[in-house]
Amino acid sequence: MTETRWLDAREAHLWESYRDVYRELTSTLEGRLIRNSGLSGADYALLHPLSTSEDGVLRTRDLGQLVGWERSRLSHQVSRMEKRGLVVREECASDARGSMVRLTDAGRAAIEAAAPDHVDAVRAHFLDKLSRDEQEVLVKLLDRVLADLPARDLCGPDTDSNG
Repeated sequence: MTETRWLDAREAHLWESYRDVYRELTSTLEGRLIRNSGLSGADYALLHPLSTSEDGVLRTRDLGQLVGWERSRLSHQVSRMEKRGLVVREECASDARGSMVRLTDAGRAAIEAAAPDHVDAVRAHFLDKLSRDEQEVLVKLLDRVLADLPARDLCGPDTDSNG
C-alpha cells in the first residue's frame, strides 16, 4: 500500500477554487436560465444537443452519453419534458429495443428563445473573465484532465423503451 500524498496548501487552494467556481457558476447560470426562460439547467442540457442534431432526434442512449447522465436520470427528465410538450419519445426504427427522443416545435422554440441570454450569461460570468490566451490554456488543461478520466458506461444497453 502506498502512502497518501496529501495536498499541500497550494494544491488544496487550487482544488477548492475549482470546486467552488464549478458550484457557483452552475448555480448562477441555472438561476438566470430559470428566471429568464423558464427552462431548468437539465432542460437546457437535453434541448441543446437535440436542437443541433439531424432532424432534432437522438437515440436515447446517445443523448444520455452526450450529457453524461445515467439512464434513470435521463428517463425521468425526458418524462418531465414530455409532459411539458418539449420532447416526445419514439420507437427506434432500426432496433425495436431502443428508443429515440425527438425535439418538438415547442422544444425548439424554447431552446431558441433561451439560447441568446444563456450565451450572454456564459460570456459575462466565465469567458469574458479570461483572455483569449487564458481560454486556450484552460481548454488544453481541462481536455488533458478529461482524457485521463476512466470511461463510464452511463446508460448501458438501450433496451428500456422508457429511457
